[in-house]
Amino acid sequence: MKIELDGFQLRDFCSDDAESLAKSANDPRVAVQLRDLFPSPYTLADAEEWLAIAEAQDPVTNVAIADGPTVMGGIGLVLQDDIASKSAELGYWLAVDYWGRGIATQAVQRFVRFGFESFDLVRIFACVKADNTGSVRVLEKSGFTFEGRLRQAIFKNGKLMDSLMYSILRDEWSASIDPGAT
Repeated sequence: MKIELDGFQLRDFCSDDAESLAKSANDPRVAVQLRDLFPSPYTLADAEEWLAIAEAQDPVTNVAIADGPTVMGGIGLVLQDDIASKSAELGYWLAVDYWGRGIATQAVQRFVRFGFESFDLVRIFACVKADNTGSVRVLEKSGFTFEGRLRQAIFKNGKLMDSLMYSILRDEWSASIDPGAT
């Protein structure tokens, strides 16, 4: 997959991304907002392990947010199963050097389009830490609706925190939210 956006692209991860991925991901300001599955510090070995997983995906559900060979971040869907099979969880991260430029918002809007066009989904949802105001803004600008606060649902770095649940439904998603949608 390769989708061109304004000054960057969403594209498949490749083995050549290891060094760039490790450099972009190895910042505690990124990891503090993500699940503990995201290593911190983020080493070259961590990048190589992730790239082996990403390159083996079928179907592709995780891609790089990149500027040519430079990995700026990542975005992906976790397809749900059983009674939640019409839903997917959205996750994304962006290297600190790229925060505040609208890149995450563009990436989320376009990746939501990819999700609805590529999979038989009715709902895409995202959970964010209550103090992650940047991600809250990204989701709201991308047409997601606040569904609720999950009290003390996250235990990160020895501290209990609330999680905020956002979602967008296929019938809510539209060209007014994603200018590239048809």
